[in-house]
Amino acid sequence: MFGKKKMSPSYDPAAQKPILRCSICTGEQVAGFQDLHTGHFTEVQLIRSPQELQAFRSRYGIPADCPIEKIY
Repeated sequence: MFGKKKMSPSYDPAAQKPILRCSICTGEQVAGFQDLHTGHFTEVQLIRSPQELQAFRSRYGIPADCPIEKIY
């Protein structure tokens, strides 16, 4: 009846950087982490509002003054 609970990916600032992957066509934004060595992007959550972006920052301890790069 109940599915498996998804585990949140861990964030390692030494090996990953926070990224917003944005769609040029729809404007959809997905927050996640890009591996600095392989370039692999791991999706974490859909961002639909500034509050959701703030929640993403809070959950992973990303300071408000740390810029999050957007990739298209």
